[in-house]
Amino acid sequence: MFMSISTTGSAEDPATDLGFLLHKHPDKVQRFTTSHGEAHVFYPEAGDEVCTAALLLDVDPIALVRKGRGDGRGRGGSPDFALAQYVNDRPYAASSLLAVALRTVFRSAMKGDCPARPELPGRARPLRIELPAVPANGAGGGGGPALVVRLFEPLGWRVEATAVPLDESFPEWGESRYVRIALSSGTVRLADALQQLYVLLPVLDGAKHYWVAPDEVDKLLAAGQGWLAAHPERALITRRYLARRWSLTRAAMERLELARLAEADDREVEEIDNAVDDRSEEEARDDPEPRQPSLAEQRRTAILAALRETGAARVADLGCGQGELIGELLKDARFTGILGVDVSARALRSAGRRLGLERMPERQAARVTLAQGALTYTDARLKGFDAAVLCEVIEHLDLPRLPALEYAVFGAARPRAVVVTTPNAEYNVRWESLPAGAVRHADHRFEWSRAEFRAWAGKVAAAYGYTVELRPVGPEDEEVGAPTQLALFTTTPTPATTTTQGSTTTPGSTTAAAPTATTVPITTATPEGGEPR
Repeated sequence: MFMSISTTGSAEDPATDLGFLLHKHPDKVQRFTTSHGEAHVFYPEAGDEVCTAALLLDVDPIALVRKGRGDGRGRGGSPDFALAQYVNDRPYAASSLLAVALRTVFRSAMKGDCPARPELPGRARPLRIELPAVPANGAGGGGGPALVVRLFEPLGWRVEATAVPLDESFPEWGESRYVRIALSSGTVRLADALQQLYVLLPVLDGAKHYWVAPDEVDKLLAAGQGWLAAHPERALITRRYLARRWSLTRAAMERLELARLAEADDREVEEIDNAVDDRSEEEARDDPEPRQPSLAEQRRTAILAALRETGAARVADLGCGQGELIGELLKDARFTGILGVDVSARALRSAGRRLGLERMPERQAARVTLAQGALTYTDARLKGFDAAVLCEVIEHLDLPRLPALEYAVFGAARPRAVVVTTPNAEYNVRWESLPAGAVRHADHRFEWSRAEFRAWAGKVAAAYGYTVELRPVGPEDEEVGAPTQLALFTTTPTPATTTTQGSTTTPGSTTAAAPTATTVPITTATPEGGEPR
């Protein structure tokens, strides 16, 4: 099993700097013991202009059988015949065995460590990597050279992939499943190249020689950092690297999607994956029941009342968190389709557990879909809903990103009704435990006064052809208003209502206490601190 890495240089920038990057001296032949044989590193050529390092892995078939799972390919089950355990392609074709050898022999190089020349790892230099025999087994869209191109070309490599014939003397026999590969690039760092090979060699083979345990997810994400989340074939790569173990694949894909969304927003993963209370669910359940409905419960009650007024049947809860509102929607049969969207995979998993989706009757569970996504990007999945809810969501966005959410929800998705709730900053002075000038949550990027929220709601309504009503939520204070403010945007008239001070009656319903709604005049004023669209 053989691989070579070559680079070019000059007298001022010698190619032999490759030795510093790989931590292997060009004048020496070095031998390393791996779990399935011995690896040798040597330099066929080493000069200022051209330098080539070669890795030769000498696989021990007997050690492979002893450490493997029976058939020499790590796929389980019994071999077709006993000799297959010892006579196979493992010693000759680059696979997960070579990937493990890369990690063993070039561990420091893969990390980008180079104490002797710390400036070298961060620079890309001309690289050419050659692998004479790599299994490229079929995948969606086929295997062979086409699969190699699909995997490596998006990473900045020029790919030369040639199918190896079954027998050059008998071309009519056709091509084998092996491919001769040469990768060239002047933009890929050596550390990144080694990490990519570590992941993609087992992917090309479609098999691993060892049992895939849950810690393989961490290995995949560590090696794929910076390139895997944005790769167009990340689903294929993840599935095949994790040997098609669906539970591990699902966990890895959730974390990759979160990393992609965080990178797109130029934020840390921890900043956007914060919708779950750090307390355990058991601790939360043990909390004593409040004597009066909490503000969160009052918000949900107000949102449900607004949704019922619009006659909505299909509702999208955007920024659904742990699914509290979804649980309330499920109790009302009029809501026949419910979509919960959140950027946090942790929150979605918590929502699934809280709602008991796995134990729920099939007909009930069919009403609910949970999906990971960022609300600052247009998403076809959000189209076709009667109503959308943004419950305590907008204040978690930086103000310059708010227009993107406005367009994604009001412009692209365009439901008939949108319900938005957000804190009333004026009410903060009534919270004894809240320091003066502080916001209610560490992740809040802003909190608006009633006038600022009114101005924003009017601007959005005017821009996207909605009418809007503002409503207080929670106990009202004569001076500072209610703790939460709600805006109901609609594009069509809601069912006829008769409104009296402090109550609202709809046809076929009994009178129930409700806060007085205020119709907002359309205005294009910009909230203080915001940016005009």
